[in-house]
Amino acid sequence: MSELEIQENMSAEEAFMDTENAYEEIPEAFQKLAQLLGQDQFEVLFPDKDAKNQDEIRLVYLMNDAVESFLVFIGARMTGHYQKDYEGELDATLSQEDGEYVLVVYQGETVVTIFFRELQLEVNLYNYGDVGHFWVKGYEYLRILEYRLAILNDKCEYLGEKATSDTEQKLAKLVHFPPLNYTCYPAVPAKYIVPMEDPWNPTEEAMDVMEELAGEKGDRSMVRWLRFYRKHHGKVMSRWLARLLHRRSHADMIDLLDKKLAKEAKNYPRRDFGEKFNQKYEKVLQKAEQRKEELEINGQKVTLVREEPFSAARDLVDFKVYLMIWKEKRGDRIVEIEEFL
Repeated sequence: MSELEIQENMSAEEAFMDTENAYEEIPEAFQKLAQLLGQDQFEVLFPDKDAKNQDEIRLVYLMNDAVESFLVFIGARMTGHYQKDYEGELDATLSQEDGEYVLVVYQGETVVTIFFRELQLEVNLYNYGDVGHFWVKGYEYLRILEYRLAILNDKCEYLGEKATSDTEQKLAKLVHFPPLNYTCYPAVPAKYIVPMEDPWNPTEEAMDVMEELAGEKGDRSMVRWLRFYRKHHGKVMSRWLARLLHRRSHADMIDLLDKKLAKEAKNYPRRDFGEKFNQKYEKVLQKAEQRKEELEINGQKVTLVREEPFSAARDLVDFKVYLMIWKEKRGDRIVEIEEFL
């Protein structure tokens, strides 16, 4: 019997290196299991009562508007007490005996055990190009960009090249461009932000992407500011650049970034919630599109934004459609929001 122990101060790599095989030789799904447990993440989704595969248990690997990915325990059964809302450190052991694996997870003082025959990685990729949320007010279109870049970066980091295009990998570097990341335009309230290391320090790769965007639109003023910022970055300059991003004079560069993200996102399908739910959502969408057409006939620029639940947990979030109606105020681009339920 071989055993894996994931302890408090042990990385996923170190934990797997304690086994007979090198970490790189461990199947991908087991590497990702170690990664999750090493991050104290253990969110289980149980099959619906009408599901065909009642012996499958899903462990959330990555869920956001761009991807729903799970580690699927095949031929599985669970014993012990699983704390759905547990937040804290985890200890875990993985052993193999009598032709099946045994994963024991310690959530504080409680223990849950999963017996399973096989572990598979399931990945579902979705169109995120017009998805957004309006959790924080003010320059909402920039906060939506920050959000889309953040979930794209997560997809790149967790799933790699198999799940992303070359362009997506390049654009994801912009999470390390402070004037456009959560330091200046957070899409979520502060208590929900997952901090990055050194978020105020732009990377060379991120600077290259921004200069390329500005150059492509012929925004020579922004190119000069970016070159200065590359040498003299800091919180003050980051906030100054962030202010420039909502000026009308630099709108073409921001719109170009938005279009590039949308183009890449269109390579993925939309979520399918089943006929009943799809019909319900289609009615909301039609109402919003009709209003959008009316506004555009009157010469207004309007952008449609969708908010939708996860396919794996569609009862948790309702489907909404928003219209961002573009305005200009003293040289700044702002938007008014209309919501459709």
